[in-house]
Amino acid sequence: MVSAAKATALKGCAKLAGMMKPGPWLYPEDQVSDALLRSLAAEITREKLFERLHDELPYEATVETDQWKTMPDGSARIEQTIFVARDGQKKIVIGEGGKMIKSIGQAARKEIAEAAEQKVHLFLFVKVRSNWADDPERYREMGLEFPRGG
Repeated sequence: MVSAAKATALKGCAKLAGMMKPGPWLYPEDQVSDALLRSLAAEITREKLFERLHDELPYEATVETDQWKTMPDGSARIEQTIFVARDGQKKIVIGEGGKMIKSIGQAARKEIAEAAEQKVHLFLFVKVRSNWADDPERYREMGLEFPRGG
């Protein structure tokens, strides 16, 4: 077992890494991810959601980028929907007076703008979709195969 926290088996990993031959770049050197920017933006917003609500919100929320439109001034107008399983979770995400959703949006907007290398106008919506994780279409949208029950 490898553990960075306990420093076990790290010497073996370093030895293996030293034996590896360099390979060709599979993506441009300055490209931070092979994910589509729309998917990356959704994951950034989801990350900000859980950073702020990890103790209050189960990890069954998801974010979808519904629209990404380049505006005449070169900025991007992005609309995303945060899906939660229950109405009570929707209230938590929005927060008192909209403070929580505003905080999530500000943090996500900043990071998405850095990744997209353009000014971003981010609009977040929160909707209840019970059992969204059991919907095969959600998996297809993410490029994943729906797990068959066992």
